[in-house]
Amino acid sequence: MDMSFKAGMEMKITGKTKPGCEAFSINIGHDADTVALHFNPRFNSNVIVCNSNQGGWGDEHHEPCFPFQQGGEFKLTITFNNDSFYIKLPEGTMMSFPNRFGDDVFKHVHVTGDVKISSIKVN
Repeated sequence: MDMSFKAGMEMKITGKTKPGCEAFSINIGHDADTVALHFNPRFNSNVIVCNSNQGGWGDEHHEPCFPFQQGGEFKLTITFNNDSFYIKLPEGTMMSFPNRFGDDVFKHVHVTGDVKISSIKVN
């Protein structure tokens, strides 16, 4: 999906994981191969893995807080600036991931995995 997501704006994502969901990912970047934020909750290890891809994957960041449930609804809020992405997880925990690109606008968002997204709003 193409949209304009600029520094200081808020992206709210609402969805529901499928029963038996193993993992899903939300990718924000310039296109499918240039991903500034790869947000990847993994149910088999109950960890959120974040990374970026700019001609190859970088170092993984593991977030131990895991407020997702298989078959459960969730709401995420993502904001960013030139330095960092800030992700408000379900249940209110805040996590961050470096904005390795240093860019202040991204136009590409795509979601993969065993999840149904009901809305993505940017304002």
